Amino acid sequence: MPFRRLTVYTKRLNSSLHGKRYDAIVVGGGHNGLVAAAYLAKAGKNVVVIERRPVLGGAAVTEEIVPGFKFSRCSYVLSLLRPYIIKDLELKKHGLKVYLRNPTSYTPVLSTNKSLALWHERYKTQQEIAKFSTQDAEAYPIYEDWIGRLTKAIYPLIDNEPPDIQQLLNRKWTNITGKMKQLVPPLTSVWTLGKEFPSFFELVSAPASKIVDRWFVSEPLRATLATDAIIGAVTSPRLPGSGYVLLHHVMGETEGRRHSWSYVEGGMGGVSSAIAASAKSHGAEIVTGMPVNEILVEDGSVVGVKLEDDSEVRSSIVLSNATPHITYMELLRKAKDSFTEDFIKQLNSYDYSSQVTKINVALSGLPSFKADPSGSSPLPHHQATIHINTCNTDLIHKAYEEAQMGHWSSRPMIEMCIPSVLDPTLAPKGNHVATIFTQYTPYTLNTGPWTEQDREAYANTVFDWIEEYAPGFRKLIIDKEVLTPQDLERIFGLTGGNIFHGAMSLDQLYLARPTYTASCYRGQLKGMYLCGSGSHPGGGVMGACGHHAAQMVLNDMK
Repeated sequence: MPFRRLTVYTKRLNSSLHGKRYDAIVVGGGHNGLVAAAYLAKAGKNVVVIERRPVLGGAAVTEEIVPGFKFSRCSYVLSLLRPYIIKDLELKKHGLKVYLRNPTSYTPVLSTNKSLALWHERYKTQQEIAKFSTQDAEAYPIYEDWIGRLTKAIYPLIDNEPPDIQQLLNRKWTNITGKMKQLVPPLTSVWTLGKEFPSFFELVSAPASKIVDRWFVSEPLRATLATDAIIGAVTSPRLPGSGYVLLHHVMGETEGRRHSWSYVEGGMGGVSSAIAASAKSHGAEIVTGMPVNEILVEDGSVVGVKLEDDSEVRSSIVLSNATPHITYMELLRKAKDSFTEDFIKQLNSYDYSSQVTKINVALSGLPSFKADPSGSSPLPHHQATIHINTCNTDLIHKAYEEAQMGHWSSRPMIEMCIPSVLDPTLAPKGNHVATIFTQYTPYTLNTGPWTEQDREAYANTVFDWIEEYAPGFRKLIIDKEVLTPQDLERIFGLTGGNIFHGAMSLDQLYLARPTYTASCYRGQLKGMYLCGSGSHPGGGVMGACGHHAAQMVLNDMK
C-alpha cells in the first residue's frame, strides 16, 4: 500500500481547539508520540497529538523533496520497532508493509575490487567472507549466535521502564512489593546472561574494535561490523563505549528475522502513517501544522499547552515527544523555577553532539560498482546497505579524528541505500532514490556555521568517493538535498542534530536517560512526561519510549 497522507488541519482549527480539554496532550507527532497516543486512545483516553510541521512523522517521515521522488528524508531503514507494538496496534492492518533485503550489507573494497556481502543465508555469507579469510568464515556463525544471546538478554530492559531510582533509594518500608517488582527486568537480564555477563559487560563498555578484532582477522569484515558501532554517534570503533552502540543496532528484527533491516513501503513515513491510523481508529485526534509554543504550568502541575497563535488546549497530562532540551528548556521555560538546581545542571550537561550529514539524491539509474559491474537492471547488492570507505577500520578512525579538528572528513564514512530497487512507489519508472548517511561532519565548522557553499563542497566530497567505487555515479544525479547537523536540528527539532535525541553513551542510558532524576518519563512537574527518544530505551525507530511513557501515564491515572 502506498504511503498515505493524513488529513492536514488548517490554521482555522486553532480556534476550535482553544479551551478544549483532553485526558492527555501529546506534543510532537514523531513515531514515539504517535505510539503513546495510540496506546492511550486504545485504553479509552481522550487524546490529541499536536505536530508543528505540516507533515506527520517527525524523523520517520516521507517527503517528496524532488518532484516525483519520495524520500525517507531522515530515518531510512526499519528494524528496531518492537514486535509487540506492531501486534498491539495492528500496524499491518493499518498499512505497514516492509521489504526484506537480501543481502543486507554490501562492502566493495577499492584496493582489490573484491566485495563482501552479508546474506540471510549463513552459507552464502560464509562463502563471501571466505574470499578474505576462511578462519573468519568459520568464526562468523559463532559470533552471530553470541551476539544473539546478548541481545536476547537485554530485551527485558528494553521492553520495560527502568526502575524509579528515587523510589528505590527511599528507605521507608512502604510499597516494598512495588519496589521489588521494578527490579524484575534487570534481574531477569542478569539471569538470562548467566556466564555471558562478563562478555556482555565488556561489549557495552569497550571499544567495538576490541571485540571484532578478537573474533576476526580480515579488515573488510571487521570494518563492516564496526559501522554499527558508530552510526549517529560522535565516536570511533576504537573508543570505549562504541560497543554498546553496536549492540543497540543489532538488537532488532524484521518479520521475525533477527539482526535484519528492511525498507518500508512508501518510505519511513509509512511507519508513522500506520501508527497514526491505529491511534485514530481508537479515537485519537491528530493535528498538524500547529507549533506548540509553551507547556502551561500552574502551581507545579501542567495544565495544558499554548499554541503559536496563543490558543490554549487544556489537560492535566502532557507528554512531550520533543528532545529533553526543547521540552524542559524551551517549552517549559517559564516553569524553570520549579526545577531543582541539580536537575537543571544535569540537563545542561546532557550530550547532544552529532556529526551526521544525510544526503538525499534523485537518480536517473543505478550505480555500477567496480567490484560487481551491472547494467540498468538491479543486482542483489543494490538492495543492501552499501558501505563506502569502510573496508578498513583505520579509514573510519582517521575520518573521526579529522572531524575533531573542525572540518568534515576528507574520506567520510558513507552508508548508501537505494530503497526504490524494492519499492516501486518511490520514484518514476527507471529512476531511483538514494539515501546517503555520512559521518563525520561537525555541527559547527572551524570557519563558522555551515553555508550553502560548504554543503555543496561536502556533497562533492561524498560524490567523488562514491564515484571512485562506482564510476559514472555523478552522471546519474538529478537533484539532491544536503542535511547537516544544523539542518537536522532546524527541520526536525533534533537538538544538536543528534538523531537519537542525545548520545547513546553509558552515562546517558537506562537509569540516566535523560537524567537520573527524570529517567522514568516523569519530569519534576506533576502531569509532565517525556515520551521521545531522549527517554529510555533511546533512539532509533523503536516505539518503546512512547509505549513505556503511555503505560506510566495509565498507571498514574489509576
